[in-house]
Amino acid sequence: MTLIGWIQIILYCAVVVALVKPLGWFMTRVFNGERTFLSPVLRPVERGLYALAGVDENREQHWLTYTIAMLLFHVGGFIILYALMRFQALLPFNPAEQSAVAPDLSLNTAISFITNTNWQNYGGEGTMSYLTQMLGLTHQNFLSAATGIVLAVALIRGFARASVRTVGNFWVDLTRCTLYVLLPICVIYTLFLVWQGIPQTLGPYIDATTLEGGKQTIALGPVASQVAIKMLGTNGGGFFNANAAHPFENPTALSNFVQMISIFALGAALTNVFGRMVGDQRQGWAILGVMGVLFIAGVAVCYWAEAHGNDAFTAMGLAGGNMEGKEVRFGIVASALFAVITTAASCGAVNAMHDSFTALGGMIPLINMQLGEIIVGGVGAGLYGMLLFVIIAIFVAGLMVGRTPEYIGKKIESREVKMAMLAILVLPLMYLGFTAVAVVYPTAVSSMANPGPHGFSEVLYAYTSQTANNGSAFAGLTGNIFFYNITGAIAMMVGRFWMIIPAMAIAGSLAEKKSVPPSVGTFPTTGGLFIGLVVGVILIVGGLTFFPALALGPIVEHLAMTAGTLFAAN
Repeated sequence: MTLIGWIQIILYCAVVVALVKPLGWFMTRVFNGERTFLSPVLRPVERGLYALAGVDENREQHWLTYTIAMLLFHVGGFIILYALMRFQALLPFNPAEQSAVAPDLSLNTAISFITNTNWQNYGGEGTMSYLTQMLGLTHQNFLSAATGIVLAVALIRGFARASVRTVGNFWVDLTRCTLYVLLPICVIYTLFLVWQGIPQTLGPYIDATTLEGGKQTIALGPVASQVAIKMLGTNGGGFFNANAAHPFENPTALSNFVQMISIFALGAALTNVFGRMVGDQRQGWAILGVMGVLFIAGVAVCYWAEAHGNDAFTAMGLAGGNMEGKEVRFGIVASALFAVITTAASCGAVNAMHDSFTALGGMIPLINMQLGEIIVGGVGAGLYGMLLFVIIAIFVAGLMVGRTPEYIGKKIESREVKMAMLAILVLPLMYLGFTAVAVVYPTAVSSMANPGPHGFSEVLYAYTSQTANNGSAFAGLTGNIFFYNITGAIAMMVGRFWMIIPAMAIAGSLAEKKSVPPSVGTFPTTGGLFIGLVVGVILIVGGLTFFPALALGPIVEHLAMTAGTLFAAN
């Protein structure tokens, strides 16, 4: 660990925090239907889209109608994406003549991209045509990200409104999010990435002759436009198999830093949207404070573990940090920071292979995901996931003082607590249950390249990543088999929608309640006491439900390596 390394981390945090208020102000105006500097250009387009789709922008929806609209929208997206992959050999923009994607892999991939997971049991440049990458994957990167954001906004409205039965209009929110927020930023972002050296072309792959005289095929394509939304929308599905470790997806230190910034930008700004909509920006800063405490703790542990290196190498006289699997151009601190950011923000992009991390360094991404990726989290999903923990924390605080708990002027009662616990507890049910099956099912076991503790970690990480809608992988596990494609698809659907539906039920319940003025018994929710309470509840719930199983693989790995080193030394 070095001073320069910590300066990089501090600089990153400072830039993210500096973007919170301006982005929060802009998004609040967008979702409130207020005029912005883009309105003169985009407002006519917006009205035209409503007229074309038959949407009345002034008609709001009950939470159940809002949720059903969202689910039906995803069904349509699944069908389109599945069909594109199955028929891509017959469709245009396929210069590499990619064949049709297998049915089970098409199913897994379609569900992956509509759920904002972007788990990839395939190599992008060797499997998908340009049309599938653009019309299918990039398209869903926009829509799945917009869905997460608008669901968070709907939950915010539940807190902000009183004695009403509506939480907004899904079609209006989705249109405004895509048109005013995601598209304008991505246009500029794509141009920046092209400037940095990322390809953006419909030309064919290039055959090159190496220095040894061999033939090498260099994959190209419309890469920059996909990278922009995959990072901004915390999607993570790369154009290339190596993802952000590939020089055509992440060519420079500047592109690496900007990509890290973009992953957190909208998710962090949504905390400010929350504060503005409920009428007290301090509430948003308090939630961001909770996320910040957990984020800094994770970065510190991961950075220390990777900078400390592997004891087995140290015993052989190979001093220094763990550079295994990391890009020399980024180094240990940037790789560790990127790993924590992407697994905190539900973004599966990687600039170093997580499988090459030390046991304890690799445990931090697992912790981030198994907590539901609430540390900023996927755009929208991180905020409504964190608000579920806030509801439980406020309930605990109410029990301590012997009164009905309140938050932002709303009484937190049994219905909200039950829905919050339902959403949180279904996550370990998925990844622990499927891991238990996978490590004893012969076909699944045969796909494990690494037997023993690390093989267990790979399987646990795979199901954790899919349930948490993250999409990163430890590698070393052959996931493209029927068993993993089907069980992974189930995990992704449950991890996405089983959290969304209870959250929307909470939004509807809170919107119908009257606003309660604060009293002398109201628990303060804007200071350090509140931050400490929420962090404590998160760690307690994690300790009881997630961490015991979580620690089994990585900690056993760490102890096994230490014991092996001592044995070799003696």
